[in-house]
Amino acid sequence: MLKCASVYTCEVDDVDTALSEINARLLEQVVLMENTVGVIMCHPEFVQSGALRHVCGGLPFDVAGVTTSSQAVNGFAEDMVLSLFVMTSDDITFRAGISETLAEDVFEPVKKAYAKAEIAGRVPRLTMIFPPLLDQHANDDYVEAWDRMMPGVPIFGTMCTDDTVDFSESAVIYNGQTYKDAMAYILCYGNIRPRFSIGIFSEKNAMPYEGVFTKTDGIRVQKINHTSSYEYFEELGLAKDGERNNIFFFVPFLVNQIDRKDYDGVPVLRELGSFAPDGTAIFRGNIDEGSTFKLLQCTYEEVMEIAERKFSEAAVQPHVNGILIFSCIVRRMLVIQNDSLNELNMAMEKIGSVPFMMGYAGGEICPTSIRDGIATNRYHDYSLVTLIL
Repeated sequence: MLKCASVYTCEVDDVDTALSEINARLLEQVVLMENTVGVIMCHPEFVQSGALRHVCGGLPFDVAGVTTSSQAVNGFAEDMVLSLFVMTSDDITFRAGISETLAEDVFEPVKKAYAKAEIAGRVPRLTMIFPPLLDQHANDDYVEAWDRMMPGVPIFGTMCTDDTVDFSESAVIYNGQTYKDAMAYILCYGNIRPRFSIGIFSEKNAMPYEGVFTKTDGIRVQKINHTSSYEYFEELGLAKDGERNNIFFFVPFLVNQIDRKDYDGVPVLRELGSFAPDGTAIFRGNIDEGSTFKLLQCTYEEVMEIAERKFSEAAVQPHVNGILIFSCIVRRMLVIQNDSLNELNMAMEKIGSVPFMMGYAGGEICPTSIRDGIATNRYHDYSLVTLIL
């Protein structure tokens, strides 16, 4: 049996009050069982004030998570919040931890992390990961590294973010400490039955541009339709003087990774970050050679349309103990033009009393499908991902 609770505090400066509020709300919602773990998200000001460290130090279980900009739990949504999603069970075992530095490599630190957290003779039913923002790696590497350790096990998570222009205050959290170059994780063993949902912008708002990535190397795309990537976008009027047009921030690439061995027919969204001096396009996630793409437009209306549909679907699933939701920070930027809390308020309205926590993400991690018990794990941009427990 799994029980969940979702609690919060807005108290940034009085660290004792922050801890008291978290513990009091937790006591109201759930009796902790033999095994417990927490997913934590907070605004960076809770890090700076010491409230994060104090709260985590006063909890009798491990917590892992990230900084974010805005959050929602049952009955409450705000920007300046520390929220905690708690899972407790007698027949599910949780193993949480933090990796070694990922500055030079992702795969070897993850291998060591898994060795610490694994239970001999058992395979996790769910892994949650919380990676940092590091430009030197493809964000897909974080997913692939864990997938190598436990092939086909569902992987869900979020990359850290914040509300600064350059995301300079973003950090990974593990037991009250923050990290700029390490990854936190939670492995779940036993009687847990995760379900997943992804909301992406649709082709109904597609721009009249599409093509094939004809020469790629990880996150670097040298040629599109056999032409220099920069020249392709310059000809369309979407790049000038070696820079991308500002419109690109709100233009996702809908990518069909048709040549992948594990391609399940579900496209992913990708963000173009910049151009190298030689005209190579640098993306945030890997682009497989031969993949086809379309350019989409993001709109506030579709953000809310996706949110309403996905939250409503999650709320009516059978046997729901709790729900975790991560929404791309770009979706929040689109919502800000009306009210920065609109998507979060929609979650509260549609999900109702089921314990849930929602926060904004610097990149989303979620399976695109699970077939015959094998998950196709993917990294996403611009998306809304949901874990139903």
